[in-house]
Amino acid sequence: MGNTGRRWAWVAVLLVGVGLHLLVLETLAGTGTVTFVPALIVLGACVAPATFLAFAQGRPARRPVPGSVLGVAALLGGVVGVVAAGWLEYGTLHRLGVLPMALVGLAEETAKLIVPAGILLLRRHRSPAQGLVIGVASGAGFAALETMGYAFAAFAGSQGSIGAVERTLLVRGLTAPAAHLAWTGLTAAALFTFAAAPGGRRLAAFLLTFAAAVTLHTCWDTFGTQPAYVFIGGVSLGWVLLRLHLDRERPAAPPRALAEPPLEPAARSR
Repeated sequence: MGNTGRRWAWVAVLLVGVGLHLLVLETLAGTGTVTFVPALIVLGACVAPATFLAFAQGRPARRPVPGSVLGVAALLGGVVGVVAAGWLEYGTLHRLGVLPMALVGLAEETAKLIVPAGILLLRRHRSPAQGLVIGVASGAGFAALETMGYAFAAFAGSQGSIGAVERTLLVRGLTAPAAHLAWTGLTAAALFTFAAAPGGRRLAAFLLTFAAAVTLHTCWDTFGTQPAYVFIGGVSLGWVLLRLHLDRERPAAPPRALAEPPLEPAARSR
């Protein structure tokens, strides 16, 4: 796929995803068959993360991340991240009796970096642009699985209300790019930057980026109001979009044709 096709692939992902979701929703509403609920939840949870991942992958780059790597990062990053975060939070809850919001943010942001760090050890290229996209993929998998859990809980808690499921999917879908995807993308980009050229300043930059992601995550969970979501989401999304712009790898310029050497005076006189 060329740069132009990859750049606008996110539009196709969004339109196809929303269309499939609406198709399943209409079928569920028309038939009343509860077996369509899992498909509704899966599609609703994946559309927004997949769209933002396609957007991040579509920035101009000489070396885009292979789709197979993104698939592994999303699948393993989601499963490993959710499981690791669950056990970390479970252990903290039993040790402290209360689970502070800061520890939730720390546990989840650490868990989401496990798979990007593993990919970093196995891959040859370690550019910040690649790290950001891989981090977004890991965050997308985590956000999708977490949203599925919340949507299922809403369905069970509301005694089968599809409206409750749709509200959960809508809210979490709209906020996912400005939350898990942005935070993990930023920390993974900083990690890949440090790995490309280790040094004290880049290590400090990674640690500060990670601390900022944990802080934003903690504030997101603590305040829980619409103005807070708008402000924190705006900061997070603006930061990751700026990083996407600054870290993008522009296509290499075509080589210039070699100019012919000037003729010697004796040659010109012939």
